[in-house]
Amino acid sequence: MKKVLVIDDDIDICALLNRFLSKNNYDVKVAHKGSTSLALIEKDFFDLVLCDFRLPDMDGLEITQQIKKISPATKIIIITGYSDVKVAVNVIKRGAYEYVTKPIHPEEILVTLKEALNDSSQDGNNDANQTEKKSEKNKSKKSTEFSFVAGNGSRSKQMYKLVDLVAPTDMTVVILGETGTGKEVMAKTIHQRSKRKDKLFVALDCGAIPSEIAGSELFGHKKGSFTGAINDKIGHFEQANGGTLFLDEIGNLSYDNQIKLLRVLQERKVKKIGDTVEADVDVRIIVATNEDLKQMVAKGTFREDLYYRLNEFKIELPALRERISETTEFIDYFLDLASTDLEKNVTRVDDDVVAVFKAYHWPGNLREMKNVIKRATLLATSDTISIDTIPDDLKMPALVEESFEEPQGEIMDLKLVAENAEKKAILNALVKTGYNKSKTAKMLNVDRKTLYNKIASYDIKLP
Repeated sequence: MKKVLVIDDDIDICALLNRFLSKNNYDVKVAHKGSTSLALIEKDFFDLVLCDFRLPDMDGLEITQQIKKISPATKIIIITGYSDVKVAVNVIKRGAYEYVTKPIHPEEILVTLKEALNDSSQDGNNDANQTEKKSEKNKSKKSTEFSFVAGNGSRSKQMYKLVDLVAPTDMTVVILGETGTGKEVMAKTIHQRSKRKDKLFVALDCGAIPSEIAGSELFGHKKGSFTGAINDKIGHFEQANGGTLFLDEIGNLSYDNQIKLLRVLQERKVKKIGDTVEADVDVRIIVATNEDLKQMVAKGTFREDLYYRLNEFKIELPALRERISETTEFIDYFLDLASTDLEKNVTRVDDDVVAVFKAYHWPGNLREMKNVIKRATLLATSDTISIDTIPDDLKMPALVEESFEEPQGEIMDLKLVAENAEKKAILNALVKTGYNKSKTAKMLNVDRKTLYNKIASYDIKLP
C-alpha cells in the first residue's frame, strides 16, 4: 500500500482527501503545517506528498526544497489556486512532480497521483536493483512514448528543420525554452530521429536532485562509499551508454558537479564515487535550461569551459503564447490524450473555449494547457468541453478585452476613436506577451517609457 501525506491547513480538505484516498487503497497521513509534515517525513518514508501551496509557516517552494533534501524519491504534487499557477510552475522547476488547481476535485487528484507514482524518472535514491528494473522498463517502452504534435506554424516548421539537421549527428544539443514548453519531448524527438534510437533515452532533472547526491545520480557509487550507500548504484551515464542522456535544468547543477561533468564529456570515462576504476561510456548529451547560461557564466555560477563544450548546437522553443496559430492543433492533441487516459468520450471543444485559449497568456505553456484540458475532460458531462469547465482565472485576459467597450452610436470625436483603438492594441499586445512590458513595447514598436505612460494614461490594470 503506497503511503501518501496530505499537507493542508484546511481541516475539511484534509478530511475529504483522507477519506477518498483511503477508499482507493492508499495509506494516508495528514499534517496541517509544514514543520509538522517535515518531522513526519524524517521519521517515515512517503511515496507521495500532496501539499497546499500556501501553509501557515512556509510556502510550496520552501517545503518542496526541504522534502527533496530529506527524501529525494518522494513525489510532490502541489495544490494551488489558479492565480498562483506562475509560482506553481516555479515549484515544478525545484522538484515538484505536478500541480493541481482549486477547487479540489478528488478524481483529478487521483489521476495525477497515479501518474506520479507510476513515473520513476524523478527518483533520487534508487539502488542498483531499482536502476536495473528501470532500464528494463525503458527498453520495453513503445515508440508511442515519443509521440507529439509538431505544429504547422512558421516557428514550428523552422524548429523541426533544425531537429532534422542535428538529430542524425552526435552533436551536443542545448534546448532553450520556458518551463512547460516541451523541452524533454524535444529531446526525446531528437533521440528518436538519431542513430541511437534503439538504445536508451535516460533523463535526469538537475533541478529536482539535491546537489549532494547529484554526483551519485550522474556517475553512480560503490557500496559503503558514503553514509546511505547501502548498495552499488549505476549512474545515469552508464545507464545511457550507447544511447542519449538528457540533463534538464542544467543550470542548477552545482559548480563541483559541473567540473566532474566537463571531465566526463572530455574523457568519455566515468568513475563511480568510491571506486578506483574508470569505465568507458559512449553517450550523446542533450541539455535543457530556461535560464540564460551566458549570464550565469558572467556571474561565475556556470563554468565557461562547460558552456562552450555543451553549446555545439542550440534549439530555442517558443512559448505557447507565441504559437497562437497552432492553438487548435494543441487542443485536439491534448484532448485526445485526456480522453484516452480518463476513458471518456470527449471529442470536441466549444468555440468560446477556443477563443479563451487563444487570448490567455499561458505562463505554464504546453504543460499548463495539457492540465487544463485534462481537468476539463474530467469535468465534462457530454462529449464537449464547455466554458463552465474552464477555470475562471483562465478567462480573465479574454474578459479584460471584452470589458473594453467601443463607443456606442455616432462617433464625432476622432481623437476618442484613436485612443480607443490604441488602448485595445496595447491590451491585445499585453495578453499575447504574457504581460511582459519589454516584449509588448517591442511588439508595438515604441520605447518602454512611452508604453508605461500609455498604460498609466488609459488606466490599464495589470495582473
